[in-house]
Amino acid sequence: MPELSYREAVRDALSRAMRQDDDVFIMGEDIAEMGGSMGVTQGMLDEFGPERVRNAPISEMALAGAAIGAAVQGMRPVAEIMYEDFLTLATEQIVNQAAKHRYMSGGQVTVPVTFRTQGGSGWSPGAQHAQQLEAWFVHIPGLKVVFPSTPTDVRGLLWSSIYDDNPVVFFEHRTLYGVKEEVPEELEPIPIGKARVHREGEDVTVIATGRLVHEALAAAAEAEKNGVSVEVVDPRTLQPLDEEALIASVKKTNRCVVAHEAVTRMGFGAEVAAVIQYGAFDWLDAPIERVGATFTPLPFAPVMEEWCVPHANDVLEAINRTLARNDGN
Repeated sequence: MPELSYREAVRDALSRAMRQDDDVFIMGEDIAEMGGSMGVTQGMLDEFGPERVRNAPISEMALAGAAIGAAVQGMRPVAEIMYEDFLTLATEQIVNQAAKHRYMSGGQVTVPVTFRTQGGSGWSPGAQHAQQLEAWFVHIPGLKVVFPSTPTDVRGLLWSSIYDDNPVVFFEHRTLYGVKEEVPEELEPIPIGKARVHREGEDVTVIATGRLVHEALAAAAEAEKNGVSVEVVDPRTLQPLDEEALIASVKKTNRCVVAHEAVTRMGFGAEVAAVIQYGAFDWLDAPIERVGATFTPLPFAPVMEEWCVPHANDVLEAINRTLARNDGN
């Protein structure tokens, strides 16, 4: 199997879809000659030309609106929002238009548009270029929300998002672009709404998203040195959420830690904790632990950024806290 980076896996999914289907095209700020702010679309202009690799003006609302219009007319656009912070500028189009058309038309109108975006900490971009806003969009009926953490998952889920007849907000974490793994030569679509168990365990479940999946795996490896068996589960798609898989894991381990990079207050982990509390309450031997960023705009200073966002040691501390408690006795 070839080895692909997360960045290459995104490019591969986009390129394969565009080779197969003339209705698929990409648009965004600086995505053509420059290849996007993270270099994801480098080389695609040479292969597909400026009609299908379209530079957009510096207006996220206009970009999102044009993509929605193209989708309603039968195309399958993939619109790149340079930073997920800039989704705030396109929220009216995504939330009030893309998410509502199918419902308000009684299913007569579909909106097969994918909004790709990236963000997160890791290189001190400051408070306006590093937010994790996935919880905002999970709250909106009519949207699907995807957040893959590995090259295999990002490729398979991006393909499924492009060919879904509903609008999808597709989150990528900037520090994952260099992550590499072997992936099958043949692209295998991954169903939207299916979680992935990265590591089997018996003592505690860690449900993590994005970058925190890798931090959770590192914490699990460290916990294993002390005889603690940690199961790591990645929802992969936040809406729809694979509640059944998450609940089944916690029923097996009887303890749960929820981890994400976004701030803890009203973060996606709060919904996961509610799902576990409702679906596996009688199996819990300790309160659910939550791991997330401190409730502050992300500092520019690298040392402060590192302090504000969670890492493997924070996940490990949460694992140890839940193991130290036993409310079942």
